[in-house]
Amino acid sequence: MPDNVTWLGTPAFPEAARTALGNNQLRTNLRKATGTIRDKRLAVTGELADWEQLRDAGAALKLRTLRHLDSHLVRLEEAVTKAGGTVHWAADAAEANRIVTELVRATGQTEVVKVKSMATAEIGLNEALAESGISAYETDLAELIVQLGDDRPSHILVPAIHRNRAEIREIFRGAMGEWGRAAPDDLTDEPRDLAEAARLHLREKFLRAKVAVSGANFAAADTGTVGVVESEGNGRMCLTLPETLITVMGIEKVLPSFADLEVFLQLLPRSSTGERMNPYTSMWTGTTEGDGPSDFHLVLLDNGRTATLGDEVGRQALGCIRCSACLNVCPVYERTGGHAYGSVYPGPIGAVLTPQLVGVADKQAASLPFASTLCGACYDACPVKINIPEVLVHLRARAVDEKRGPVPSPETLVMKAAAMTLSSPRRLGWAQRFGAIGGRLVSRGGRIGRLPGPLKRWSDTRDTPVPARESFRAWWQRTRGEGRS
Repeated sequence: MPDNVTWLGTPAFPEAARTALGNNQLRTNLRKATGTIRDKRLAVTGELADWEQLRDAGAALKLRTLRHLDSHLVRLEEAVTKAGGTVHWAADAAEANRIVTELVRATGQTEVVKVKSMATAEIGLNEALAESGISAYETDLAELIVQLGDDRPSHILVPAIHRNRAEIREIFRGAMGEWGRAAPDDLTDEPRDLAEAARLHLREKFLRAKVAVSGANFAAADTGTVGVVESEGNGRMCLTLPETLITVMGIEKVLPSFADLEVFLQLLPRSSTGERMNPYTSMWTGTTEGDGPSDFHLVLLDNGRTATLGDEVGRQALGCIRCSACLNVCPVYERTGGHAYGSVYPGPIGAVLTPQLVGVADKQAASLPFASTLCGACYDACPVKINIPEVLVHLRARAVDEKRGPVPSPETLVMKAAAMTLSSPRRLGWAQRFGAIGGRLVSRGGRIGRLPGPLKRWSDTRDTPVPARESFRAWWQRTRGEGRS
């Protein structure tokens, strides 16, 4: 199994989804949460008359940046270094984990506080630090819930979306004491009380920590400015109080100029949390004496991204700004949740990003492009207009090609036979006649139930109507005839 993306220990999507569909509480939690976020997003995007123009601008900026990614990254390194920071390049997860671990060890500390980061989850940084005797404490509320519950994230923006308030209360009451300050005995499941318990639990960690680890939403190549947006203020605490700040950033997060943030700081909050602006937008440029960390390290993570750039269709997935809008409108995600995808990137964007980062040869990754109805809702919702259905179909073809051996499979033979039949009106007519006769022979009560052989997987979960005795083509010729209007 590839080690550049942390898998969540689940089976391939079809099996994992089947299990998730049987969890009624999970489906209730997901339906309520995604529905609320969808409504808020539609309300705030509808306020802007130029919303579609903003989407066009965001898509164009991302596409243009990816075309010249190498030069923008070099400019970013130069700007960060000039501002007093240190840049490290990591080809894969193992190298990134080694770099961060060595940086923390160099400080003499055994604890770090973390800002929510998909990149560090992607490489399994917490686990790598733990193996070296370093404790990593998540400070984002949802990530804290996942960590205290020894759970796994299931959503890009709201990792604990699969939990309701009562479940969160029990997690706090049962686990907070093992990680630091215990939850009060009379803790209720009211959001205000839960937030206060988390605040008190985390406060001592903020004040004690000397090292923080963050991700990055954006980085401006011209100024070396790195930015993180969040809603709770925990990020601001991590980015200002510690003496050392280590940021792990995927190389695709770079933007050509600081001015480009004008577009993305409008697109991201509206698409993610349904807010007009993020409550906390933190930006830093290198180090400043007497203000914030005195030591800043930026780890630029490749981990399969350069290889993805080589795919003319698939590379558009690197334009993702991690807003999770595609998850919130996806009918598949709403019914199965994020754990079924097996990757730290769930939902439609995970179904196109993960297979490219690890390769479609991986069995688990190869199942992800098929985890979609191709309804197109994700494309409509994406603030940077990533054509996810197009990439899904493209990756499905690659997954099939990867499995194709020297001997044609039954599916290949069936498709070739179908192509030959559909290419000839005469052959199609004969096939329709034989299909009508055969359908009547195997039907019961006007429906075709379970079929043998390769057709078993299709007919196990659905009945098929019996073909009509007479096709439309035959009816037209019989009733209208050639040359009649």
